[in-house]
Amino acid sequence: MSGNIGSFVGFIKKMINTPLYYSVYFIQTNLSMANKGLDDIDWTALNAKLPVGKTPEEKAKRLKLFREFDPNGNGILSLAEVDKAMRDVLKIDALFDSKPAIMRAFQIAKDSQKSKREDISGDDYIELREFRFFLLSLRQYFEYWVAFCRVDEDADRRINLEEFIGAKEKMEVWVGELENPEEEFSKIDTNGGGQILFDEFVQWAISKNLDLEDDDDDIGE
Repeated sequence: MSGNIGSFVGFIKKMINTPLYYSVYFIQTNLSMANKGLDDIDWTALNAKLPVGKTPEEKAKRLKLFREFDPNGNGILSLAEVDKAMRDVLKIDALFDSKPAIMRAFQIAKDSQKSKREDISGDDYIELREFRFFLLSLRQYFEYWVAFCRVDEDADRRINLEEFIGAKEKMEVWVGELENPEEEFSKIDTNGGGQILFDEFVQWAISKNLDLEDDDDDIGE
């Protein structure tokens, strides 16, 4: 795991109880599209489009990207602008279709620093100084979303026990040995609903340092 990704995971462990307010924004996404294109991700190309490094070159790329995300030039990014930019700026359909990952990354990034703006409620948006963290968050949550979808065979955005047990071998490549899948499932299913939701899966993935076998962790320094 690269230094940037490792730093992000460390931060998110502190933020794991941050409320996530799901909305019609992603519920309306066609569930049949959930796993589309997630078996063959070009991770190297994806990382190249997310300038998270601290070099002058990376900072310049990040500023340019922020401005492309912010077409009205008001210096803040709304969820709608971020969502649209996945398709129109980054031009990555798999990201655009991964609404829960986008939502999670947006929520945690906009709350990562207290806004100093007085003209608007800046804490409801992503500002430039939060943009690097948003890109890191987006990359990490997208990896978790891809893993989640690879276990969620019927693409209903829930993992049942049968799916979890059936994916034991592939998950062990990502997180290490799972001695008792049934017991592990119960631990992840924190609300006792009999299904693993994405939020629950994310908490487990972080605790296990989940790392997909086919992704490229070299996201820049």
